[in-house]
Amino acid sequence: MKKILLVLANEIVTVISRPSFWLVLLGLPLVGALIFGGIGWLNRNSGAAQSVNQAFTGTQETLAEGVVDLSGIIRQTPKEIPAGMFIAYPDEASARSALAAGEIGAFYIVPQDYIQSGKIIYIRPDFNPLSTDTKQSSLFRWIIQVNLLGGDQVKASLINGPRQVEDTSLSATPQVTEDNPLATWAPYAVTILFYVLILGAASLLLSNVSKEKENRVIETLLTSVTPLQLLSGKILGLGLIGLGQSILWLGTSYVLLNKSGQTFNLATALHLPISFLVWGLVFFILGYAVYASLMAGLGALAPNLREASQTTMVIMIPLMIPMFFSNTVFAEQPNGVLATALSMFPLSAPVAMMTRLSTGSVTWWQPWLSALLLAATAVLIVRAVAGMFRAQALLSGQGFNLKTYLRALAGRL
Repeated sequence: MKKILLVLANEIVTVISRPSFWLVLLGLPLVGALIFGGIGWLNRNSGAAQSVNQAFTGTQETLAEGVVDLSGIIRQTPKEIPAGMFIAYPDEASARSALAAGEIGAFYIVPQDYIQSGKIIYIRPDFNPLSTDTKQSSLFRWIIQVNLLGGDQVKASLINGPRQVEDTSLSATPQVTEDNPLATWAPYAVTILFYVLILGAASLLLSNVSKEKENRVIETLLTSVTPLQLLSGKILGLGLIGLGQSILWLGTSYVLLNKSGQTFNLATALHLPISFLVWGLVFFILGYAVYASLMAGLGALAPNLREASQTTMVIMIPLMIPMFFSNTVFAEQPNGVLATALSMFPLSAPVAMMTRLSTGSVTWWQPWLSALLLAATAVLIVRAVAGMFRAQALLSGQGFNLKTYLRALAGRL
């Protein structure tokens, strides 16, 4: 056990000493939090949103626009609207003259029956079929909203949606409905997330073993520790790093999704329960143990990292299969035969079961059975790959092929 801990500590120190590791670990959650927080703040502060819009669109280089208010509803202009951005004209003829003279870039006509029809006429000299909005259009809508509510800007800002939404879901699991297009992407997002997490963590072990083999360090290590101790220490060390990374990323995703009702007004179908995170950690740990061991076997048999990396796709195929069915089988029939089979098959279970859990209710015993099968598979594969390390020195320098790898995995070398 002491030797396993020494290998574990060495792996952790080696990885966390790399600046690139911290950049990826903290950079992605920070970017996501900034995006969600920034958009949520803009939604709660329409005046700030308008200021940002002006900053990006460059209103200082944009011609003013005219307004012909035949309805008489525009009685005031909100103070955040820059002076001179909109020029009032008594009738359409005078506005057309100003447009022809180049004094304005376009003009709006608010008909006398606007309250009944809700129709506004927008006249501009050019034709752009791809865009019906100008840089001032959102600000003009803001003027209309404020005046329709008697100058109350607080009420006008609430027209675009509530400032804060507190959702209470009575369902223990997220539900996907046909009228919620955003929720239908949840299975695909979960599939991609767990595929990336497991592949990223397992790839660390592949890179580590390949480099140590090329430098012949691994042969020196095997004189001091047994193959099983070496492999176990590496899997545990890099696994703890991957687990910490997953906790941070999944925790950030959980917070952002549950706060997203304030930002994007998403339905409660995307709100994930705590049990989802618990199962997520379980299947990540077990999935990582399986695929990290398989990657270590690749690194042990392949003569170099480049050749090992080229074969990675073959190993990851079972984990990729759920991706092809995430928006069809898993979204429409999460408890169907194919979805259930993929979630029980150990090599596809880490992604398939989490995808099912994100789409709807799963019978309580199925995640437990899937986890037990995956755990048993992990134990068998770890022991099989440890056997490859015994044959590794003999195979050093030979070209890699899948047949040799499968024979080694079955213990026939």
